[in-house]
Amino acid sequence: MTKENAQQPQQNTGPTRRTFLAGAGGVAGALALRPGGSARAAARKHVAVLGGGVSGLSAAQELAERGYAVTVYEYYDVLGGKARSMDVPNTGSGGRRALPGEHGFRFFPGFYRNLPDTMRRIPFPGNANGVHDNLRNGTEELFARSSGRPDLHFPLRRVTTPPAPGDITPSWLRDQILSVLDLGTHLPAHEAAYFADRLLVHLTSCDARREDQWEKTSWWEFIRAEEMSAEYQTVLGIGQTRNLVATRAEVASTRTVGRVIIEALILWGLLGRGLDGDADIDRVLNAPTSEAWIDPWAAHLRSLGVEFVLGTEVREVGYAGGRVTGVRVAARDGGDERTVTADHYVSAMPVEHARRTWGAALRAADPQLARCDALKTDWMTGVQFYLRTPTPVVHGHINCLDSPWSVTGIGQAQFWDVRDFSRDYGDGQARDCLSAIISEWDKPGILYGKTARECTKEEIVAELWAQLKDGLNDSGKTTLRDEDRLGWFMDPAVTGLGGPDPQNREPLLIHPTGTLYNRPSARTAVPNFFLAGDYVRTDVDLATMEGANESARRAVNALLDADGADAERCRIWELYRPPELEPLKRVDEVRHRLGLPNTFDVG
Repeated sequence: MTKENAQQPQQNTGPTRRTFLAGAGGVAGALALRPGGSARAAARKHVAVLGGGVSGLSAAQELAERGYAVTVYEYYDVLGGKARSMDVPNTGSGGRRALPGEHGFRFFPGFYRNLPDTMRRIPFPGNANGVHDNLRNGTEELFARSSGRPDLHFPLRRVTTPPAPGDITPSWLRDQILSVLDLGTHLPAHEAAYFADRLLVHLTSCDARREDQWEKTSWWEFIRAEEMSAEYQTVLGIGQTRNLVATRAEVASTRTVGRVIIEALILWGLLGRGLDGDADIDRVLNAPTSEAWIDPWAAHLRSLGVEFVLGTEVREVGYAGGRVTGVRVAARDGGDERTVTADHYVSAMPVEHARRTWGAALRAADPQLARCDALKTDWMTGVQFYLRTPTPVVHGHINCLDSPWSVTGIGQAQFWDVRDFSRDYGDGQARDCLSAIISEWDKPGILYGKTARECTKEEIVAELWAQLKDGLNDSGKTTLRDEDRLGWFMDPAVTGLGGPDPQNREPLLIHPTGTLYNRPSARTAVPNFFLAGDYVRTDVDLATMEGANESARRAVNALLDADGADAERCRIWELYRPPELEPLKRVDEVRHRLGLPNTFDVG
């Protein structure tokens, strides 16, 4: 524990089901308890779900609740995909659990609606609303600056008195945006005003303009960052793209950034609209992800009759005669191949793995599969630092705006109110975990002058720690101390660092301009083959756990349609659309058809 290198290794708005099915006789109980059970589903048709991440588990739950026999095939020996937490090897002693590691910290924005609904249906001891009650609100985000520049503290509480219906007008919105910028930034007044005007353009743009024009326009170009100050570029360009979704502002789709990050996450979140219950903008779990969510989820799915085949690599989805005929799989560490068969198949693997399993015949059957080859991924990977002293820093996330590696982080123990870190984890010395993520792997750092891809693991850890201190320890304060750092853990999906060919098995889908046109639908042209994953076209339009869950719902609905089942369809929540702006969007629709700019787009 004390050695630094010890830790390497269309929209359906029907009622949502609230019945917990655990202990109700598995699948038979599900059929008995769920209203409107399908006779076809009762025939126990079998579905093979390829992938045990958030999308795969979400699809398995929806299918099992409708009486389908489900088998999930997962590459790893554990479930949860990138969302899982993992034990740091050889760190637990004295009856404590091993130190918790992860791919990167999890957070659940308040605008998530589909995933929270699923979480409410996963029983958890003592929680009336299942694992959903394990979520905790963050109250502030810290935009940490280096070189003595003042930090930006951004409150994340929604307004106590939301605007009444009819209050939202363009002028009112502009005033609110300017108020937020004045509170949280140090931009010149004319630049803040220009940015507010650009947001009005996006807020009042019709869907057609967003898909035809803003999907082809980079965020950097849309906000005219090239003509603005370095502060404007850093805070409103890089800070809203590279640091949050690992996409460079110079290429990031304006439709995605504007619609999801600026509107849903920040603006409507602050105004208290379109949120999940009493959520604020930002939420995290009250314990390591697998303890608070994934493990109870897996247990619940097993109680519904779902079977899991772990340590299994999917090699190829077989196709003949217009249908998927089976899937070739093998043990992850080698061994003989075998073919598994089912009535239906849901491919729920990340796109970089799923597309390798689609052969020429299957791709020819549905051209949207081939278009997935154009989807881009990039690295966004975390390191956990285990600290001797509680170091919460801020009651929410940290965004190191000036860090060359686009570093973000969070002090986790402050939210784990059901845990005592030193009592429950490790050898009793660590009292906190600072979880940090590197989103930029191709720019030189401040210690070695090398990109993250060029560094060894030890160099990455030293460089990341230095960049965190550069943002948090300036202006005469000392937040992070070297002597407090006991150990670290890096996502083991990253391999070969310091060598000629570093690899990352778990990259993140990114959203450069034009990405929307290559995202497939959950329904394919093959009647027994469906797609789920954060790359599938969804309303949330962002590589997120919410997108993964929504895609699974869409895949299950498509499967039910193909099966002719009378089972209740999965409800799908779409992003909030303020009714006050709909008349302006209708005007913009006419202007767009006539080739005219948006009313507020005055240059």
